[in-house]
Amino acid sequence: MIDPLETLKSYVRFPSVSTDPAFAEGMKGARDYATSLLEQLGFNVETVETDLHPVLYAERIRNPDWPHVVLYGHYDVQPADPLNLWTSEPFDPQVRDGRVYGRGTADNKGPTVVHISALSRVLEKFPDLQLNLSYVIEGEEEIGSPSMAKFFDSHGERLSKADFLLVSDTGSPNAEQIVVTTAIRGLVDLEIKLKGAKSDLHSGIHGGAVYNPLQALSEICASLHNPDGSVNVPGFYDDVLPIHDWEREQLARYPETVESYRDMLGVPGFFPANGLSPLEAVRFGPTLEFNGIGGGYQGEGSKTVIPSEAFAKITCRLVANQNPAKIQEAVIAAIEARCPDALKLEIRRGGSGEPYMVVPPGCPNTPADQPEPLARAFESAEASIAKAFGKPPIYLREGGSIPVIADFKNRAGLDSLMVGLFTPLDNLHAPDESFDLSIMENATAAFEEIICGIAGVK
Repeated sequence: MIDPLETLKSYVRFPSVSTDPAFAEGMKGARDYATSLLEQLGFNVETVETDLHPVLYAERIRNPDWPHVVLYGHYDVQPADPLNLWTSEPFDPQVRDGRVYGRGTADNKGPTVVHISALSRVLEKFPDLQLNLSYVIEGEEEIGSPSMAKFFDSHGERLSKADFLLVSDTGSPNAEQIVVTTAIRGLVDLEIKLKGAKSDLHSGIHGGAVYNPLQALSEICASLHNPDGSVNVPGFYDDVLPIHDWEREQLARYPETVESYRDMLGVPGFFPANGLSPLEAVRFGPTLEFNGIGGGYQGEGSKTVIPSEAFAKITCRLVANQNPAKIQEAVIAAIEARCPDALKLEIRRGGSGEPYMVVPPGCPNTPADQPEPLARAFESAEASIAKAFGKPPIYLREGGSIPVIADFKNRAGLDSLMVGLFTPLDNLHAPDESFDLSIMENATAAFEEIICGIAGVK
């Protein structure tokens, strides 16, 4: 039987940073280690080559008439920088105060080990388990999953034979209250650049004659929101679906108040749009955010210039039923219409990801044709999580984006059961990332029962 903690520590020791070619050896080590774990459980593992980091595709298929689950994870991690802010070495995992510290412990190696450990326990009890299993572990999630489109080209049909996707790459508020995520937001990225003179100009000699790109940029950016904070782009909200009462009832169970949220962030106040509360706005509403803005002199003191150009980086988070391409073009059209003729406008269309939503069984908006295996998985998850953690899960939308989840739906027809296993204390993408050992223990027990419930054994 697999020891979850020791397995995770071994996995974390491979520095699998996908964005930096210097970590190629660590990427291969993590990939080989994950392969060995799956092979121990009787999976046939295929290394699917890509332009960058291979995808692991594993199958344990016994009978086409049995239920079929696909599990998803990723073996790549974020860079560990800044290294001087770590209490211990990021790729030398250490246990302190009920947590295991190291890069990737929570995102996403810890949850992957939870799944594999639970499978190990179930298969030891039921070696002839009547459940078909597929496992997809990619190596580029932290850089936007650029190779997954080609992976779906080659493996989408095989994946489409499954009933649903099981994934744990979302969050929960604490170690006692687990969230089953019902939606993740989509994403649109773009950058605008305004150009004026061929070089920076003396503001005394030329000021008043030319349109300052920084001024025009500020005016355009300010125009993209109304005074109440809502997005001022025609058509931006046209496809947003209504919020259902059951969703607000579930949010009311969330162990966070507006006051505690404000204190955690350290902000003087909030500015949600469209009548939403702050806790609703980060889940139920789409946004347009400025992620970076610049131009002109940035050094100490002053320099009296009119900059030759200015830029802004913009992203939109989208909710279920919004189309990323449509929103991107709407935002660009609004910017183009508001750009003064005295300046040149350049626009970089960045990447995008579709939003995704799944509705649990028994809700007013549950699809009438929801597959029975997915409904049974939700029911098994509710009972198993309640037993392992002492309280039932909360069903909530999440504000973040995992575009590959929508890809599984669009390319293979698979809805997802998303069980959040990281918490705000885990420091994802930051120094001293860690994974709560009580979550590891309880989640492994819960997933053991979830898998048994799906397979119809006890």
